[in-house]
Amino acid sequence: MKTGFIGLGAMGTHMARNLAKAGLLETVFNRTLTKSELFRKEFACSVSISPSELAKQCELIIISVSRDTDVLEIVNEMKTGINANSIVIDTSTVSANTAKEAANLLRNVNSNFLDGPVSGGVEGAKNATLAMMVGGDEKILGKARPILNVIAKNIVHIGANGSGQATKAVNQIMAAGINQAVTEALAFGEAMGLPMNKVIDIVSVGAASNWFLNHRGKTMLSGEFKPGFKLGLHQKDLSICQSMIRSISENTLPIIEMTLIHYKQLIDEGYGDEDISALFRLKQKNLR
Repeated sequence: MKTGFIGLGAMGTHMARNLAKAGLLETVFNRTLTKSELFRKEFACSVSISPSELAKQCELIIISVSRDTDVLEIVNEMKTGINANSIVIDTSTVSANTAKEAANLLRNVNSNFLDGPVSGGVEGAKNATLAMMVGGDEKILGKARPILNVIAKNIVHIGANGSGQATKAVNQIMAAGINQAVTEALAFGEAMGLPMNKVIDIVSVGAASNWFLNHRGKTMLSGEFKPGFKLGLHQKDLSICQSMIRSISENTLPIIEMTLIHYKQLIDEGYGDEDISALFRLKQKNLR
């Protein structure tokens, strides 16, 4: 199945690279052409000058971009060139409604859409250990699964179009809560004068152990916030979660609201491109 990849950002580059290494990548498209050209020099694949051109060459198209408007713009551009029965898989994090709209657009030209957002950060994309939650036709997923297995370790079909993105929203809300809990707890321990590397070592093997503590605990204590997942992008995702909640309820979820307030403060201070563990900066400040 000829495969094309759209979006060579922090996540997309690694996913495309893993497909290329497996000999499965036909062509790539990125709005910044220089990124595509650099990628072509590294791997034996072609460069498409538009989503429409890419769609003409491929049976499977994987998208990795940042925003809802980007996804819909790309899908609308692909419509003019896409072949019947092609499969489009969006790994971006967007709203469930955007996924449903993209599916309808492609259905009108006899093509298939799966919303397949991923979790695992840059490390997961690089190491092909991503978790992928998929909304759409399960039979279509079955056709694409052998190729998706090259970029994701765990792929689960959730339900109809939009359900993959709704599941990613669950993940992003949970990630916000974990970020709040870990950064606050470590700031407390530091303020108490504890030997924090030892604290992390022992807590990491107890009931409070979690991925974020294990992978970000010691780096945040040393003041390192190299992004695995940019704070600004998590803010975008939580804003999507917020809008999804507003569509079903007049109430709010405090973790989302509090984290958005904290993230805005950090972004205003110039930390939006740092890892989400930069929340530790605020927690430290609050206890000084």
